Amino acid sequence: MGEIAEYKKTLAETLKARAEILEKSDLPKLKEDLRAYHTGFASLYNLYVKKGLIHEDPYKQETKIAELEVPSSATFNESDKVDQLTRRLAAYDNQLDFLVNFYQFSVEFITMDRIKRILALVRYIDWVRLSPDSQNPMTRALAEMTNSIKAGTDSLTMSVISESLANFNRSFTPIIVHLKALADYQREAYKLELRDVSSELPDAEASNLSVLKKKMAQAKPGFPFYSDLAEEVLREDYSNEGLALREAVLKKLHVAEVKPKSAKPQVSFKEVLLEGIQGLGGTAATLSEVAVKVDENQAILENQKRGFVEKMKQIIRNIFNKTPKPVVYEVEYTDPVKGIPVKEKVDYLVFRSDLDRKIRTLAPLSARGTAASKLETIQEEQLVGFLERNVREVQSLHKTLGALDDFFKAAASKEDRDKIKGIKPELGTLKNAIVRANSKRHEYSAQKEEEEQLRRLGVNPES
Repeated sequence: MGEIAEYKKTLAETLKARAEILEKSDLPKLKEDLRAYHTGFASLYNLYVKKGLIHEDPYKQETKIAELEVPSSATFNESDKVDQLTRRLAAYDNQLDFLVNFYQFSVEFITMDRIKRILALVRYIDWVRLSPDSQNPMTRALAEMTNSIKAGTDSLTMSVISESLANFNRSFTPIIVHLKALADYQREAYKLELRDVSSELPDAEASNLSVLKKKMAQAKPGFPFYSDLAEEVLREDYSNEGLALREAVLKKLHVAEVKPKSAKPQVSFKEVLLEGIQGLGGTAATLSEVAVKVDENQAILENQKRGFVEKMKQIIRNIFNKTPKPVVYEVEYTDPVKGIPVKEKVDYLVFRSDLDRKIRTLAPLSARGTAASKLETIQEEQLVGFLERNVREVQSLHKTLGALDDFFKAAASKEDRDKIKGIKPELGTLKNAIVRANSKRHEYSAQKEEEEQLRRLGVNPES
């Protein structure tokens, strides 16, 4: 069986080269495509909550995830529809968030089992064929909800829906392609492990499936045994067509030598930054909606606190244009780095002034108008600083608004609690915009780093 030993050596070398390509190219792209997929879903999820089609799951933020699990797709009764969709979609959003933010995108970590979990997750809802006639209960329900939002809705909401569905269409096929490439690698890597085990068996027993299974359990306790892949090994190593099958495997995994192209299209790094800035500019509309809600909530709270004398003082202060009395709230939020609660005093009037200023800054950036045209004339380094500064400022607003939302709900009296307007859907929209803007910033940095590496190697990146 010298030819099998030689094949194992060649296969091991081929797999090593393939693993390097997967780590450097396929897996980073897979993560970005999954992030785009999650961004599209999160935007729609927040719309469903905002429009009252599903409820805000009170336990969503408390869920602890150890491994990917696909939510139920079982049929539900119409009377139970809202509750079922609330729980399932909250769980789905959590699973996608866990996947793109906590999963290790490495060849070693994403095993066959995890590939199946990711595949099941992205196929949970058929966004490409989103139809109320779908046989899948979840696809059918989301098609109905999405269509109900489209009916007579405003242009901004229609834009969110269109962008989300476009994200699904753009990212779905690449995700499947990257997962298939990873699955092809993992299948052959697993078969190589099987061959290591079978090589310890006598020739008469090595081709016996049940003996191989027993030997596998002894040699690698807890290691899964896939009968279909074991049968492939036996056909490739012991059947008359084995040589052709082994050659087909090596051909499938072969990494072609990359030759420099004579005319590589130049990538506009500045365009990536402008896309990030434009996307962040779109948060102006969301921040404007939030400003109205928090003002109403703040008014309810202040009216609750003031007695008759204090109200008269405020009226007199307004008549004589005196400086309004500072309104300071002590709010609490969780430090994103240390994970500990932090208390902070917020001067509401100062905060609202900052919020209005930021809305005025961001609004002109949401479309290719005069302000955006001016940005195109700025140097890349300045654009990077501009994007980073605005991301930080929107993140700060997001943090304070989330803390104020919790504060207003907790501080309102029992009688006024139902009047307080929550802003969780809007906060979700802001978070997604921040993630997208950061993604563009990282994309720019990666492109610049790649360009610099090529220059160090003496390769002209523009040639």
